[in-house]
Amino acid sequence: MAPSHRAIFLLSILVFSLSRFQGVLGHKHHDEVSEEDANAPVDSILWIHMFLQAAVWGLLFPIGMVLGLSRSRWHVPLQSTGFLLTFTGYILGHSHKGRAFPRSAHGSFANILIIPILSQLTLGIYLKLHIHEKTIRPYAVMAHGILGKIYPVLGWVQMLFGAIVFGGYCRGDHLGQCLAHYIMGSGFIAYGTIMAILLLAGEAWVRRSGRSPEWWDSWVIMLWGIVNTFTEHRGNTWSVKDMQHTILGILWWAGGLLGIFLSRNNQRNIVPSLIIILTGWAMSQHAQALMISTKVHSVFGYTLSLAGIARIVEICFFPSTLPATTHAPNTIVFSVSDDGNTSDQTLHDARYAAEAERAVRRDQAKVKAARAFRHLPPFLLVAAGLLFMSATDEELENVHNHEMDHVTYILIMFSIAFLLYFFINFLIHLHANSGRNALQKQQQQKQQRGGNEPSEAEGGIHLRTLSRDDDDDDDGGEGAEGKWYSRVPVTDGREGVRA
Repeated sequence: MAPSHRAIFLLSILVFSLSRFQGVLGHKHHDEVSEEDANAPVDSILWIHMFLQAAVWGLLFPIGMVLGLSRSRWHVPLQSTGFLLTFTGYILGHSHKGRAFPRSAHGSFANILIIPILSQLTLGIYLKLHIHEKTIRPYAVMAHGILGKIYPVLGWVQMLFGAIVFGGYCRGDHLGQCLAHYIMGSGFIAYGTIMAILLLAGEAWVRRSGRSPEWWDSWVIMLWGIVNTFTEHRGNTWSVKDMQHTILGILWWAGGLLGIFLSRNNQRNIVPSLIIILTGWAMSQHAQALMISTKVHSVFGYTLSLAGIARIVEICFFPSTLPATTHAPNTIVFSVSDDGNTSDQTLHDARYAAEAERAVRRDQAKVKAARAFRHLPPFLLVAAGLLFMSATDEELENVHNHEMDHVTYILIMFSIAFLLYFFINFLIHLHANSGRNALQKQQQQKQQRGGNEPSEAEGGIHLRTLSRDDDDDDDGGEGAEGKWYSRVPVTDGREGVRA
């Protein structure tokens, strides 16, 4: 299908959806519903609505966003399918019978979501037309990218609203503690997600930014602490929880300020980790009305503290960058002197070559250990966030009424944390292995397999890609390595060793 035909097809979907919305927007939500309607069975249409929207906003749109970032050709078909299913799910959500729900944030936010949905769809159709290339299109590309990146956040918020409405939580006096648990728990999950991206795939960006990860952490912690300091206490009477939450806010902005200062000049520091540890300890000591609530809060606090400890270990004992001397197994690379034929580091003794090879293997083992350990802090943050979100008074009272013990409940939350962290890693892997990133990786693999071997047509000269350093530092082609080639290394006859 040609791009213009695809655009017309998507536009027809948009017009059809708008016509359908005129009918379904009249679905009424009441401020109060009868007990009979509130306890009525859930019909199949509502179940389909929930599973369909969860699949689209929780799976399809995040995958489509990643494919868009990697410029994959599957981005447009996947997102188009997601839009169509979203409209279908919206109609189903206003067509169900059985259980009735009072007016809620879920229904209101669903209507608000129509704006970014239609905006994103309109921008996508416009970009497919490839018009106004040098005037309007660059701004449309920017807006399309920003909207696409906030889709996972919008989907997460709406799914939380849906779960709250379905469970009948967070009404009346329970609203305050609900907001605290869900906002802070989501914050820990977002923190773990960003940390996973930075540790597993963002080292190059961190180096380019000139700021250590703790610099960013400290700013977020300080700003969040300022907000908490002035929002956790309401009324004239100070309760124990008011005092605890307010002092946590002070702890965060005071520690965040110290972390920002210590992170200057791209320095690493452990202050954000210490704040996480202290917050976890404070949460583990939170007094609760039910024993199951006390147990869940304790495990949440211990998990959060363990995440901080793991982060300190990662900062202090694992390298932040991979060793530059690490190459493929059984290969040792030595620097070559300017004349390209001799080197001060040429190894003529097999014993020294074996020792050097063992050193490289030790570096490789350290790199593998660092890569494995780096999963621990972000996973524990994700698990702690889920535990905190699941520890509201109403949820745990419901669990207690169903005679479920704290062990089973906590293990369920950790199971969900494993699934969520799997999806986070899947998206990171997908970004690195799709679209233009997959093409770049294939080119690099080809260069590693055969690109370094001189061909007869080239006369034994290795062509190489011009880098930014060459532009800045090269003097016009004179010297050991010119702008367009590098000298062929001389082998000493032993396979896998170059001198």
